[in-house]
Amino acid sequence: MTPHRTTAVPAPTEADALLVDAFADPAALTDEEIARGLVDGDEHCLAVAYQRWGRLVHTLAARALGDSREAEDVTQQIFVAAWRGRANFRPDRGTLPAWLTGITRRKIADALTARTRRTELAVTLGRSLEHESRTDEGPERILDRMVVTEELSRLPRAQRDVLELAYFADLTQTQIADRTGMPLGTVKSHARRGLLSMRHSLELAGAGR
Repeated sequence: MTPHRTTAVPAPTEADALLVDAFADPAALTDEEIARGLVDGDEHCLAVAYQRWGRLVHTLAARALGDSREAEDVTQQIFVAAWRGRANFRPDRGTLPAWLTGITRRKIADALTARTRRTELAVTLGRSLEHESRTDEGPERILDRMVVTEELSRLPRAQRDVLELAYFADLTQTQIADRTGMPLGTVKSHARRGLLSMRHSLELAGAGR
């Protein structure tokens, strides 16, 4: 008999892989079985938990944050946090949905705090740019900043936030993850997609000229 093979648990930086399991059947397990399996480290139970309660978690996050895309990132963070912190869950003390709701509240609070920090940073950067434009900085440098700022404004907010922190605040991707509360893999993904989009846009503009 061929031994049963379990899917290796991806690193937290690969959140998408954690949340997809084509073989997971949400109706096949009870809530209690999912809870026990999660505590025991069963990746299948994590996938079933996501399929059963992922929409609820996303709805709570979207209502609190007012942004569906940001809610998607927060939803991933919640289930990654549940997987990493599964040893702290006690099924005899509460249900899994209640425990996930508690994690959701904390992650929403983290996201709102990170948003405030980004807003404060944007204000600081705006003042800094305004000050620099009044100095004897070369016109080429000022033009570069104007072009970058314009291209950034066209990106989805998550990508824009990551690249602003990298370009203007000179933060590493690890530092950006720490500041925003995003998983490092999500930061890398937003940075890569944002840069590719900006490069494509700039290439089209160059071709037009």
